[in-house]
Amino acid sequence: MPLPPAPTKRAALLSPDAHDAPARSSHRGSRRSGESHADSASSSGSQPLELFDRHAADAVGGGTEAAPPMRARSKPAPSRSQRQQPAARREPEAPAPAVHAPAPQQQQVAAPQAPARPKRSKSNGPAKLFVLDTNVLLHDPMCLFRFEEHDIFLPMIVLEELDGHKKGTTEVARNGRQTSRTLDALAAAQDADIAKGLKLDTTGHREAGGKLFFQTAPLDYSLPISLPQGKADNQILGVVQALRDLYANDQPGRAKQEVVLVSKDINMRVKARALGLAADDYQNDKTLEDGDLLYAGSLALPADFWTRQSKTVESWQSGSNTFYRVSGPLVPNLYINQFVYFEAPGEPSMYARVTEIRDKTAVFKTLKDYSSGKNAVWGVNTRNREQNFAMNLLMDPEVDFVTLTGTAGTGKTLMALASGLTQVLDDRRYTEIIMTRATVSVGEDIGFLPGTEEEKMGPWMGALDDNLEFLAKGDGGGAGEWGRAATNELIRSRIKVKSMNFMRGRTFLNKYVIIDEAQNLTPKQMKTLITRAGPGTKIICMGNLAQIDTPYLTEGSSGLTFAVDKFKGWPHGGHITLARGERSRLADFASDVL
Repeated sequence: MPLPPAPTKRAALLSPDAHDAPARSSHRGSRRSGESHADSASSSGSQPLELFDRHAADAVGGGTEAAPPMRARSKPAPSRSQRQQPAARREPEAPAPAVHAPAPQQQQVAAPQAPARPKRSKSNGPAKLFVLDTNVLLHDPMCLFRFEEHDIFLPMIVLEELDGHKKGTTEVARNGRQTSRTLDALAAAQDADIAKGLKLDTTGHREAGGKLFFQTAPLDYSLPISLPQGKADNQILGVVQALRDLYANDQPGRAKQEVVLVSKDINMRVKARALGLAADDYQNDKTLEDGDLLYAGSLALPADFWTRQSKTVESWQSGSNTFYRVSGPLVPNLYINQFVYFEAPGEPSMYARVTEIRDKTAVFKTLKDYSSGKNAVWGVNTRNREQNFAMNLLMDPEVDFVTLTGTAGTGKTLMALASGLTQVLDDRRYTEIIMTRATVSVGEDIGFLPGTEEEKMGPWMGALDDNLEFLAKGDGGGAGEWGRAATNELIRSRIKVKSMNFMRGRTFLNKYVIIDEAQNLTPKQMKTLITRAGPGTKIICMGNLAQIDTPYLTEGSSGLTFAVDKFKGWPHGGHITLARGERSRLADFASDVL
């Protein structure tokens, strides 16, 4: 269908000097900026909105792509999320608590003019004394340096438990050994005095301004007789109680300090609070405090958006895409590769993606409509707005990293496989599809499995088999049983199923990598997988944050949340949260009511 008239005025052709105007970043995404401005379309009328571009699928020219701005995360006012951080534990009157968890973005508000994230200032409240439980050290070996200017105390029983966990090849054992090496380096530093406390910044961690104290003498405490005295947790509680009494008042050479127990053990914290002791969780591993604050990847434009923009918007056409340059108060809230849409009764809708942000202006690029039959991807058409956003990311060769989140039945695996098969078998953009997932059971484990690596991964890849069956049946085209068998054999030859246990040290060249059930990965595992990507490789991470099966992960600390938050605004990465299930009416109803 023909494009509707562009908004009020056409974009002037850029001068040669304007082509070289610096963008906000030096990423390679701006290499086609000049080309997009050269093809300006004549405009007339007052129709301000743009429908899906339903033109040829392969027109790529003219996209103006620029790197993202360096955003300065604004520091929110004291809220529930900050009150839960260890430095501000149960001390609402402290003027500036120490923070050792990333502050959640309560609104996507940023200062695009800032060249870099501002350095967080030191809090000027009284320094606290944090007593660390063993599980905190085994969870994060670098936790000793996450408490800014506050002091840390390690009871002797914690060192004893740390010694008991150092053997083996598990993640816990590795963390225990790294913690022991860190403690040894602090104790071996020049002028180190255990009696006066070890300075935490002696090993190069300048952000840690406090001291580390060990229990060097017996402490006098009395716990209720209902708590067994020989249990390690109760001994730590006794140490916290003794330190609280010891630091309750100012003494010569030692100022008054609040003593707080930091533990990952919920029961430990409950017992501490029952005894009247301050206790809280270790928050540094959480990317976001509230899952609702996670970047969604799309933004609805306000109803009066085009009314405000009617005098300042510019538009031009390049190939099959139409571009809009807009300004206004909305621009600081935008990210590169974020999707924007306008839907209003009685007015044409617009669906676009942010391709450039410069100073106080942003450029929108209209999308390709994959819900149309002629734009089907391996026989698959999108059924809703978010699925079309996701397919635009999956089919864009300039996007190297895509994250998809959503409830069961939203089409994450099907769209990833369909776009992968199209780009491997039809476009020859990638050589093969590599699929992996976290092998975490929903219930009891079924034990060891026989066979090769791919055969062992077979029970975990039921989603792959289900979707391949659907894709192969739709691609048969009446070819008969032999034709379908040949198609299945060809598809299977281009898909490799790999285990994550053997990913260390590998490099994928020109591969299409699908990481399924990524919500069960830790941030460290996610980093290990993403850094396997070599030249020409595209990685897709998919998962449902409401179905985390790993015992020690939450929505805020999942590796998928970590990746979504860190990659937002990168010009070669994109994210979309799929909102509506398309599996069946039964599955949709079950997702809502169960």
